[in-house]
Amino acid sequence: MRPHCVLLDRDGVINHDSDAYILGVDDWEPLPGSLAAIARLTRAGIPVAVCTNQSARARGLISAAGLAAIHRRMTAAIEAAGGRLAGVFVCPHGPTDDCDCRKPAPGLLHQALETLDCAPDKALFIGDSRRDLDAARRAGVTAWLVRTGNGRRTEADGGMAVPVYDDLAAAVEALLQ
Repeated sequence: MRPHCVLLDRDGVINHDSDAYILGVDDWEPLPGSLAAIARLTRAGIPVAVCTNQSARARGLISAAGLAAIHRRMTAAIEAAGGRLAGVFVCPHGPTDDCDCRKPAPGLLHQALETLDCAPDKALFIGDSRRDLDAARRAGVTAWLVRTGNGRRTEADGGMAVPVYDDLAAAVEALLQ
């Protein structure tokens, strides 16, 4: 299946993850090959959007302006590599806020799909955690797992019937073959 749009988790898929959160532009470091992978999707005419839980906002660890600065850095790095994002969709809520946008709830993916005018059965979501896979399933979107970030742990936990790739570059390579 060649998707009409690709949705990506942020931390652990595009950039390094941290148990202490990504709290500033200096904390944001792209994973090897991730920016080039997004550029390949852009060149192939496939819109790409990011869907990310950012509970550091609800925890008071980062301001809205600080998070926006990180996303500006990420967007600039992707554009410098020849890629383009069609949107960045953020859940700023904490795990106990009972919202419909915090993955594994599907709301964030629904927002992205609506903005991109992409039907769920024509979309692909690439993530590194069980909550990413569950959000995709609940949204009716095909899911792939990458081993970066939390991906190896997620894969080891088992119980998934999804394709697994070493990283975003490998996933995009398989997608575009």
